[in-house]
Amino acid sequence: MVLIGQFDFNLHKEFRQASQELLDNPEVQEIQVDFDQVPFLDSSALGMLLLLKERAAGQKKSMVLVNCREAVMQVFEIACFNKMFTIRPAA
Repeated sequence: MVLIGQFDFNLHKEFRQASQELLDNPEVQEIQVDFDQVPFLDSSALGMLLLLKERAAGQKKSMVLVNCREAVMQVFEIACFNKMFTIRPAA
């Protein structure tokens, strides 16, 4: 799943729909959320990620946050997401 632009509450419907498609697809075993084009995220985005992680785990799917830029990584570190998620920083 590739996110584009600010990841905040305004994207919750689209994020939920895209997430559900990945969760419903039996061929998808790892959900990758790509942050390469995300300059900013807020607390509602953190909540959406936690819910997706919980739902993915319930279906025995893994979840990885990829291409995280420095600003996004800082938010993840402050929220201790680096202890809850597999995170791959931007190359």
